[in-house]
Amino acid sequence: MELPSVLSDVMLRVAQLVAEGRHVTVLADEKLLSTQDAAEILVVSRQYLVRLIDRGEIGAEKVGTHRLLRANDVEAFKTARDAKRLAALDRLTTISEELGGYDLGAKP
Repeated sequence: MELPSVLSDVMLRVAQLVAEGRHVTVLADEKLLSTQDAAEILVVSRQYLVRLIDRGEIGAEKVGTHRLLRANDVEAFKTARDAKRLAALDRLTTISEELGGYDLGAKP
């Protein structure tokens, strides 16, 4: 069976993530998620996610008394958040290197 290149790319990425010991969730972009489901994907508490929604940091739709989030919005937020974290860690590493924080045998 020949797989479309898009599908083989996805399967390769999933295999890489699983090999790294990471969890993988596959969702359709338009799928609506509850705040609990979205919080689990983002690895945050539901209450924290609700605060993010209330501050307008991530979009949600109100259906009755429930907030629902689009899977692609959750993924976009996660990608942006992870990029910010990585940039902050890179900056911290640079500062530590500049101050000699990684020198072996150095005394404070």
